[in-house]
Amino acid sequence: MNRRDQLESLPIYQKAEEILKLINGLLVNLPEEDEYLNHTKYMMRDDISLICAKIAGAEGGDEYTIRMQNAAIIRDHAMHLYVQVGSLRFHENFKDKEFVTLIRSEIDQFRQLFIAWVAGFDKSNHYWDEWELFNPPGAIPPDPNAYQDPINLDDFFEDFGEEEEE
Repeated sequence: MNRRDQLESLPIYQKAEEILKLINGLLVNLPEEDEYLNHTKYMMRDDISLICAKIAGAEGGDEYTIRMQNAAIIRDHAMHLYVQVGSLRFHENFKDKEFVTLIRSEIDQFRQLFIAWVAGFDKSNHYWDEWELFNPPGAIPPDPNAYQDPINLDDFFEDFGEEEEE
């Protein structure tokens, strides 16, 4: 099975694609002349499109730190999408209130799949996140004296500004 097939077989990715289809169906029915709804629909489409892309990015490698960074972005956009969809209920030009309930229910199901997906990340395959936000529990920081900067700026600037001798 190729990588694309593996991605498309993931329940979390399938759910994100379902939500994308629902959002696209919703967007067709929003009136173009309403500035608020028009602005909101682009934010919703951006959120769900980014969620799909970040799932693919997280699955692109099996590195814990990168996967967690993508997961944090997915969570943020899923929460934003949930709020944006819910805000439609309060707008006078939006008539399909039951659609809001359906999409929010799908986002709740996505959240459950997300929790299981993140729990399955391999914590042993990680690099140290110097910001210490995405290190797995119990990770031990590297020895600060052992770090070797691949670009030694001291060497680079050592002769900078000195005139060449003739």
